[in-house]
Amino acid sequence: MTTEPWFALVAATAVAMTALVFARAALHKLWDFTSFTGFVADYGLLAEPLVKPVSAALVAAELAVVASTLVPSAHGVAAGLALVLFAVYAGAMAAAMRAGRDRVECGCGGAPQPLSWTLVARNGALAAVAALGLFSAPAALDAAEAAAVLACGFALWVAFLLADQILANAAFIRLRP
Repeated sequence: MTTEPWFALVAATAVAMTALVFARAALHKLWDFTSFTGFVADYGLLAEPLVKPVSAALVAAELAVVASTLVPSAHGVAAGLALVLFAVYAGAMAAAMRAGRDRVECGCGGAPQPLSWTLVARNGALAAVAALGLFSAPAALDAAEAAAVLACGFALWVAFLLADQILANAAFIRLRP
């Protein structure tokens, strides 16, 4: 683990961005849980009786990531859980696409997007950002550092939202007849 002050700020920024990604995703799923369970079922990877409980567990895990980011000493837990979730999501997408279900809505949150290898790569990139959070020091940040971390985390999240919208638009154009 590095003791460089700048790296601690980078790691904390990664935690802030990861919190925003999962907060948005969890809220999107909670606002229309029935649709989300339909997306999970459409992947075709679970028996019908497991769809609702697994869907609820995924939302609970996303909320646990967000809650863990609020406690500096739990940033490593948040980052580890985020890594697991991104890997599970990428693996589920890959398995569904290999089974020929590439027209399934990803259910990720935000603009509708069909499954694609681009989304798998996106989750890999998000996992890499979340991995930086494993190096977040539990030490308290001063006010200026905290403001910088929150501003940078928010800016990265906005950049993610823009990139995600571009991916959604590209998928829509690709699927048009």
